[in-house]
Amino acid sequence: MHDRFSISNDQFAVQGTRIRIPKLGWVRMREALRFSGKLVSATVSRMADRWFVSITVDTEDRRQHRNENQEAVGVDLGVSALATLSTGEVIQGAKAYSKLVKRLVRLSRSLSRKERGSKNREKARRKLARLHARIANIRQEGLHQLTTSLARRFSIIGIEGLNVRGMLKNRRLSRSTADGAFYEFRRQLEYKSSLYGRTVVVA
Repeated sequence: MHDRFSISNDQFAVQGTRIRIPKLGWVRMREALRFSGKLVSATVSRMADRWFVSITVDTEDRRQHRNENQEAVGVDLGVSALATLSTGEVIQGAKAYSKLVKRLVRLSRSLSRKERGSKNREKARRKLARLHARIANIRQEGLHQLTTSLARRFSIIGIEGLNVRGMLKNRRLSRSTADGAFYEFRRQLEYKSSLYGRTVVVA
């Protein structure tokens, strides 16, 4: 379940590991703000039963825009392995959905058996939502690590222009395609390459 709202910089304040939110007052955060600069906005969101705040800060970009490797690389996305590079490297995806699908099915069945409106049904719904969130987080972490590595290491990155919608319609490939999150891989790679001054070529 997702709930989300945004607030402008004149509506909130941050002090150490606390943030002041309208109507809620001061709320404790797990960690302090990592960047210094002008606070622009904040977005408060809920994933499963956890709340997150994303704060936009106008700050100086101190990243080193240099390549660790000036070479070009080709990236072949696949089902058995998430990516195979033209350098010979093979990156196995997290495959979070495939690994946790049995638990997902079990919790889904448990939820369907519970009486509507009961406390037990609400507990089962929360368990299922937490598992969905865990799968999404594992998948995102793996994609972020891979795309950041590619954007830092190579100046030109060639990828396939995959028909993800068509692959999702294929019953044999749909689960592996969704687990690999090919569209999200391309989205992350393109914006990170732009930040690092790299070039993405879609073949």
